[in-house]
Amino acid sequence: MRYGLVGTGMMGVEHIRNILIQPGATITAIADPVEASLGWARTALGDKANAVASYDSVADLVKGGLVDAVVVASPNYTHRAVLEPLLESNLAILCEKPLCTTVEDARWVVNQVKGRAAPFWTGMEYRYMPPAAAFIEQVHGGRIGKLQMLLIREHRFPFLVKVGDWNRFSVNTGGTMVEKCCHFFDLMRLIVQAEPVRVYCSGAIDVNHLDERYDGRRPDIIDNSFTTVDFSNGVRAMLDLCMFADGVEHQEEMSATGDKARLDVLIPPGDLVYSPRVGFGNQKAVERSHVPVDPAAMQAGSHYGATYYQHQAFARAVRGEAMVEVTALDGLCAVGIGQAAEISAREKRVVELAELGF
Repeated sequence: MRYGLVGTGMMGVEHIRNILIQPGATITAIADPVEASLGWARTALGDKANAVASYDSVADLVKGGLVDAVVVASPNYTHRAVLEPLLESNLAILCEKPLCTTVEDARWVVNQVKGRAAPFWTGMEYRYMPPAAAFIEQVHGGRIGKLQMLLIREHRFPFLVKVGDWNRFSVNTGGTMVEKCCHFFDLMRLIVQAEPVRVYCSGAIDVNHLDERYDGRRPDIIDNSFTTVDFSNGVRAMLDLCMFADGVEHQEEMSATGDKARLDVLIPPGDLVYSPRVGFGNQKAVERSHVPVDPAAMQAGSHYGATYYQHQAFARAVRGEAMVEVTALDGLCAVGIGQAAEISAREKRVVELAELGF
């Protein structure tokens, strides 16, 4: 399968590294308007770089006719414009999260994908971290009984520097709750197996980027928040985000509590912790297990091996061996929850998803 990459910055290079170790996969074209970014891609391609065509636009990449599938890893605010020529083609598409920066543009993508023969996949790597996948499988398998509460925590480093500093402003990213947290809102829908009804987010810009200025503008991206999401089946989910806590042991944690037990996943180290109910005063019966990850997958990216496993699943869908697992509609719903959270944090109120047309 011949791959093209649109956007060859940090995430584009991660995709390159992971595609190169997929059986039967080759990269034949890259596109980016920034020459430095193309240089990063050529470095990642190594001795294969000379055989890869370079373009400064996605339209030219499509016209080149050298690819079967395209990965879109360009800045968030470019996604709709990048997808327009791609969706007119018969190419398979994997579009990085967030699908778009607004509900309106994401809804446009969903409508364009309807009836299209070639697969369209929204890139949601966090589903494919092996420890997270094992956690989800056990929750769905009933190990904790009936799910009642879900907690997701990400305590991490601030946003990294990107080309043109585009990720410092909500107009480009959709806002932190869309850009970063769509991953977790997608996981919420996947785990809870219901649709969101209302969102309350308390968030602020308290620590990061306060002394930065770009053409006189100060960054406006939230750096910490608590977000509660009520789902249609009565389950409540919460996201605890902090982007100035890079010294913590576990960057991501998820806790699912049911009527019989609680299950936690800790990333790193990739452990599952199962805590059944034992009754007041009785001895605890906690079980801890480790979920291994292919070392090659770990080395190829910064998402705990997830990009590698996501590409395996995407390739199966492109070859007609399996269904698309993360649809454009999934991408739209994640953007919707994120946009509701942005509105909630800035207007300090509960937001009903119906306000956004869901």
